[in-house]
Amino acid sequence: MEKIKVMIADDHSMFRQGLKQILELENDIVVIAQASNGDEAVKLAREKKPDVILMDINMPSTNGLQAIKELRQENSGSKIIVLTIHQDREYLFKTLQMGAEGYLLKDAEPAVLIEAIRNVVKGQSYIQPNMTKELVKEFNRVTLREREKNDENCLTMREVEVLELIAEGMINKEIARQLYISEKTVKNHVSNIFKKLNVSDRTQAAIYAFKHNLKV
Repeated sequence: MEKIKVMIADDHSMFRQGLKQILELENDIVVIAQASNGDEAVKLAREKKPDVILMDINMPSTNGLQAIKELRQENSGSKIIVLTIHQDREYLFKTLQMGAEGYLLKDAEPAVLIEAIRNVVKGQSYIQPNMTKELVKEFNRVTLREREKNDENCLTMREVEVLELIAEGMINKEIARQLYISEKTVKNHVSNIFKKLNVSDRTQAAIYAFKHNLKV
């Protein structure tokens, strides 16, 4: 049986050695390389071509994020599992976006790590079970941000101008005078802005404009 070739990238030697001993208790896993920083991880990945890289984030010289970026730019065939202390959904989401196949915390049970290694080799992704809710939260946050951005984009240039003047505290008559349009036209623009931004009054519209730093 061909063994799964693993490389460990972590700046703590004792952690690497302990992890190596745990992994090599399995008949189908062998640790072929160890790296203490991101530069070394990239170099060894090119030379040794591991099936799986266990990548820490915080390392000296080049960190794990930069190493992931470089390896993915080179189209490295190695699967990458981030093994970190960061129980942080921003890190989770970012590393997955960069091309990592897995994300585990360093306090994960050995059986969980071994399962993750075997899964990513099969072409699957693996996220530590108690971290999946963090991924959902981050996905929802990004989706909301994109929706808000789309809301901004759906405003016409004139509506953005009107919104900016609303934020400055101008009433419809003043806006009409400023933009050389009729007050009735201003009212129509204000109504459309409220609908598109899902706000009910001028104060909410002004808050939206300040929050998103809208400029024509």
